[in-house]
Amino acid sequence: MRYSFCDSAQGPLLVAIDKDGLRYVEFVRGERPVMPALEWLRDDVALAPFVAQFEAYFAGRLRRFTLPLAARGTPFQQSVWHALCDIPYGETVSYLDIARAIGNPKAVRAVGAANGQNPLSIIVPCHRVIGRNGELTGYGGGIPIKRWLLALEQEGSGFELTPPGV
Repeated sequence: MRYSFCDSAQGPLLVAIDKDGLRYVEFVRGERPVMPALEWLRDDVALAPFVAQFEAYFAGRLRRFTLPLAARGTPFQQSVWHALCDIPYGETVSYLDIARAIGNPKAVRAVGAANGQNPLSIIVPCHRVIGRNGELTGYGGGIPIKRWLLALEQEGSGFELTPPGV
């Protein structure tokens, strides 16, 4: 595993790849801070194209990432993560919306759990999932980072944060 860091207004972002592609994108600070494992190799040169896309996103110049993704998870988690990628930039949906999108409307809690295990923060936009009532619910980086990401996207999208279905 090779890794680098990208600066953001919310602190460093860990970006890690292996031979298959991008494996981890996690905030170093927040509710569940993530650091590289001791056996990982820092490789700023190999990660430069990845970090450049995050820098463009944070600057408001990038709305859709074009990076090879290699997240590992169960088939259910993968289905949730694929559905998350369909949420448009600057918009939000509910956990129920995602459960419906994967054809399992009774799996709202399981969707929430899969959302919480997403190893590709921002790229697989779990921050765009909020409670049905419009409340900002859990996020690995913490609610302040989730709020910041949503505000960043909505600033450049013309959308306003509203509860899903409103």
